[in-house]
Amino acid sequence: MMSTVRGGAWVRAEAANVVEAVIAGGKSLDATLRSAEQCFEPRDRSLLRMLAYGVLRHHYRLREQIGILLDRPLKKRDKVIESLIAVGLFQLTDTRVPDHAAVSTTVEAARLLRRPKYAGLINAVLRNFTRKDIPGRKPRNDESTFDHPAWLIERLKQDWPDHWQSIIEANNERAPMWLRVNSRKTTAADYLELLKHVHADDAPGVLLEDIPQAISLSVPMAVEKLPGFMDGLVSVQDAGAQIAAPWLLANGVGRVLDACAAPGGKTCHLLELLGPGADVTALDIEPERLGRLHESLDRQGFDATVIEGDASDLNGWWDGNLFDLILLDAPCSASGVIRRHPDIKLLRRDNDIAALSTLQRNMLGALWEALAPGGRLLYVTCSVLQAENDAVVMDFLGVQNDALEDKLLHDYNIRALMHERNAGFQVLPGTQGIDGFYFAALDKTASGEK
Repeated sequence: MMSTVRGGAWVRAEAANVVEAVIAGGKSLDATLRSAEQCFEPRDRSLLRMLAYGVLRHHYRLREQIGILLDRPLKKRDKVIESLIAVGLFQLTDTRVPDHAAVSTTVEAARLLRRPKYAGLINAVLRNFTRKDIPGRKPRNDESTFDHPAWLIERLKQDWPDHWQSIIEANNERAPMWLRVNSRKTTAADYLELLKHVHADDAPGVLLEDIPQAISLSVPMAVEKLPGFMDGLVSVQDAGAQIAAPWLLANGVGRVLDACAAPGGKTCHLLELLGPGADVTALDIEPERLGRLHESLDRQGFDATVIEGDASDLNGWWDGNLFDLILLDAPCSASGVIRRHPDIKLLRRDNDIAALSTLQRNMLGALWEALAPGGRLLYVTCSVLQAENDAVVMDFLGVQNDALEDKLLHDYNIRALMHERNAGFQVLPGTQGIDGFYFAALDKTASGEK
């Protein structure tokens, strides 16, 4: 696309392209949007994001409704039109866009997608949607009822029999924007007053008593509008993620490793809490994500040893010097942050979970070798699935003679957020507005035996 000055039809067309790239191409929503947004003005970027996120968030419901409205599926080369219809239907049911504007811009978008022959079909489908009361029909299956894939619904039912529906409801909500205030420069209360002053808003955000550096913004805003952002006064980080650094450091200070560290939120939080002279190594396997970690360090004025390497294989990067503290934020299904990344519902598969749990076990075993006797490893995921969380930790404790779980929470105030598991603790998505995270604190006995 050639210009940043565009009308609403262009936004609908690009939203359909983004959605189709995720569904058919298996591409990340965030990465696809970053590329697409460059062609639009800020106001249209917000609309593009809202449409793309919303359509993927309600993918299963919308696709069932499209199936009812279409006589037969479209040809593979024209599947982007089904995504465009989904964009249209989402506007009619979940946005404040006037119906006539939603219909006209979506119809025009078909021409911009070089498929003008479908303009009449789209017009008829969108008008029949309301005329035939499609929104009032009972969903045909659990997928369209709960807007989740069947495999994930079943796992949630098994792992969380008393909470699975509330997890799903939270996953289908829009995630709030959380900030972490730099405690070395200000307090959350003072920064909230600064926000009120700069933006002339009596209620720009909400403090979370249990996590003292956290502010939940009432309305998300671009980071360039956050006072002091470029000077490291504040960072964007979910309140759940802010639990990790102080929990790890509750065991003391020393040489610290942040494994799987990019994009750097927890690394910077550790450096902030440790203060000048901190010895922190940040490790990640993905060069592109390490670039974002360097940006985070530079913006906040922190210094860390940054290494590209595989946390499951010490041979490629470790110098043999033991770490006193290790934070392992392990790769996972990200089933605890679906509301923030709705494409996870489409990109993850049931058979991914076994492969991820194997990787998590390998990382945990490898990094344990690099931990000093008397040290602590905090195992963290943004998953809510037992196979990636307490099952991994229980298996590890069963075979590792020098490993003990510390069941004492580092700060009793966070007890209200937690569900205690067979091993570790789980925060469920939506709890006081935060994302889903799992934590297990593992201490290495000095004697080498339990």
